[in-house]
Formats: sequence, C-alpha cells, structure tokens
Amino acid sequence: MIRTEKKQLVSELQEKFKKAKAAFVADYKGLKVEQITTLRKSLRDVSVEFKVVKNTLAMIAVKDAGAEPLKDYFEGTTAVAMSYADPVAAAKILTQFAKDEPKLKLKVGLLGGKVMNLNEIKALSELPSREVLLGRFVGMLNAVPTGLVRVLSGVPRKFVYTLAAIQAKKGN
Repeated sequence: MIRTEKKQLVSELQEKFKKAKAAFVADYKGLKVEQITTLRKSLRDVSVEFKVVKNTLAMIAVKDAGAEPLKDYFEGTTAVAMSYADPVAAAKILTQFAKDEPKLKLKVGLLGGKVMNLNEIKALSELPSREVLLGRFVGMLNAVPTGLVRVLSGVPRKFVYTLAAIQAKKGN
C-alpha cells in the first residue's frame, strides 16, 4: 500500500471515529465471508458500519479521534463497528450475532469516551430501544399533569357531594 493511500485511510478512519456515537472492536477470525456480509447488512440497517481494519492504521487513527483507549485492543484479525445513530441497537445486533456465531468475539466498546468491557456491552444490549425509552418518557410527562388535574378536581367534587348530601338530608 502506498504511503498516500495509508494517510487517506487513516484520515477516513479518524473522521468515522469522530462521527461515531459508539465503537465496538471485535475479532472476526474464522468467520466466512457470507457471515460477515450478513452481519454488515443487519448493522447497516441501524446506521452502523462494520469495517475490517489494519491494526497499525487503526492505532494511528484513534489517537486524534478521541478514541485512544481502543488502541490497546487492535491485535489479530480486527474489525470495528461504528454506530452513528443508536448504540443500543448496535450492541444488540453484535451480542446476538456473537451468541449465534461464537467465532465473532467482541473485545471492547467505546461509548462517550468510556471503555466498555464485554459485560457492559451485554448490559447495553439489554436496554430498550431509543424509541421505547422516549415513549416511556412521554408517558411519564403526560401522567404528571393528568394526576395533578385529578387531585385538584377532587376538592370541588367532594364539596359538591357534601352539598348534595346536605340537600338530600334536608329533604329538598
């Protein structure tokens, strides 16, 4: 590979690491091309790019991209999944694929500058999707005013019931 091509690859990787909300490093040794293609397709549907990288170029790229904690994990056959939208969806797909195909070994993840080990990636994959969380949040926001209206309307309602009871007791 020519030096200019390497520089171009490094700069492209740097931009991708900067844009990514989360990145996951995996070892894909032993996977067949069809399996990797299937994984790429399912990840592409949720705005995740799965890219096989050269370790030396990736180590150079992460230095200036704010993903430097990943540099220690670029050994062997390495691929990086970069999530540009929903990190939870990426974690779900990767952990499920790793469960189905044990040859894919997740090494580490990076979310918000924090390194995630395998257990943390699994915990992230068990979270509900962004849409579900937003729906729950909107439901909670709607429940607060509704409850307030019920409480505030209870005072006049009890007053009206009391007046109706007094009127019924006096016999009209």
